[in-house]
Amino acid sequence: MKIYTKTGDAGETSLIGGVRVKKSDLRIDAYGTVDELNSWMGVIRNVNVSVEQTFFQTIQETLFTIGSHLASHPEKGKMKLPNIELDRINELEVEIDRMQNSLPALSHFVLPGSSIENGYCHVARTVCRRAERCIVELSLHSKVEPIIIKYLNRLSDYLFVLSRYITLQQNGQDIPWLP
Repeated sequence: MKIYTKTGDAGETSLIGGVRVKKSDLRIDAYGTVDELNSWMGVIRNVNVSVEQTFFQTIQETLFTIGSHLASHPEKGKMKLPNIELDRINELEVEIDRMQNSLPALSHFVLPGSSIENGYCHVARTVCRRAERCIVELSLHSKVEPIIIKYLNRLSDYLFVLSRYITLQQNGQDIPWLP
């Protein structure tokens, strides 16, 4: 199979189901941002051995599933897509609680970058928030499953806590923002 098709050379692409849209379409921006987030998750998974590999793979698979839902035209997409399970959100909450139990309480906002791994978590968190904003905007114009927004909201929380947990694991300290 060839990688290049030349069908996008004029600035359009196809959604699942064959509908052609501009590459600047909100739907393309939304699933492209989820794809970017998934790439950052792959970076985090590979630069820090303290993250649970299977759990991270599940997150990446869930992001691919979310991307497939966003890449499908809501009315004309006929392909059967995998479900986005509520269990994925529950798993994030369990991990957040587990990590949070070993962290000192926050008394200030923290600056990203106490280590390279911490910084990567914060980059992923901000990309996750951008994806969430794109999808909320898309939901104002088109049908979007609410669980997608909920999952990304919880994932950004997870990434924030993970950044702090990694810092703790590295015997580092959060950098407080002291205005």
